[in-house]
Amino acid sequence: MPYFLLRLTPPRPSFPFDATEAEKALFSEHAAYWLAQAGEGRAIAVGPVFEPGNTWGLALVEAEDEASALALGDADPVIVAQAGFAYAAAPVPSLILRQP
Repeated sequence: MPYFLLRLTPPRPSFPFDATEAEKALFSEHAAYWLAQAGEGRAIAVGPVFEPGNTWGLALVEAEDEASALALGDADPVIVAQAGFAYAAAPVPSLILRQP
């Protein structure tokens, strides 16, 4: 099954350092959602990326196609809440995974 990198763009460059209480609560739902996706084997890795002056989120997922990968992002509570977040998908044509 193909892999995709979902890149989550936050509502502003200073996020999450200035997150409101409502955003913090929403992000708890976001974390629970991705923990469930990882538990069900759809998400391989999920987390924040802190680049200088630019913070974004990543979800490395396994999905049938790009539409299916984006559907995972569309179901994320931060997207459902229309809180200013957005996902973009990029295919990952090959991936070396750590062996247990």
